[in-house]
Amino acid sequence: MVAGDDDIWLDDEAGPLIRPYTVNAGRTRPTMDLDLLSLVVTTGRATEGMDLEHYQVLDLCHSPLSVAEVAAHMRLPVIVTKVLISDLVDCGAMVTRTATQSPFGQPADRVLLEKLLDGLQRI
Repeated sequence: MVAGDDDIWLDDEAGPLIRPYTVNAGRTRPTMDLDLLSLVVTTGRATEGMDLEHYQVLDLCHSPLSVAEVAAHMRLPVIVTKVLISDLVDCGAMVTRTATQSPFGQPADRVLLEKLLDGLQRI
């Protein structure tokens, strides 16, 4: 396919061909430490001036999702998704909690997590 001045660069199977770093204006590091299992959820706080991808992340996260799930739904690399999420947390539009953190801010007990894993594997 030859792209002219007015053509959109498009791969029939993959969709628009846009480099992932353009979504984050070239940024490759989030402002906070997020792992794949960190849970994120919207706060409902209004945001203005965000990019389309930020709004898509907010739309996905009305109920808690892991960073990995958000990346999969967005079809973006995890690092790009982490930068988007950290932008949203920084402006107060999202909150996050690590998967190993209890609701009270204390690290989860490893023994409890192992028992939970054993129970889930038995199902």
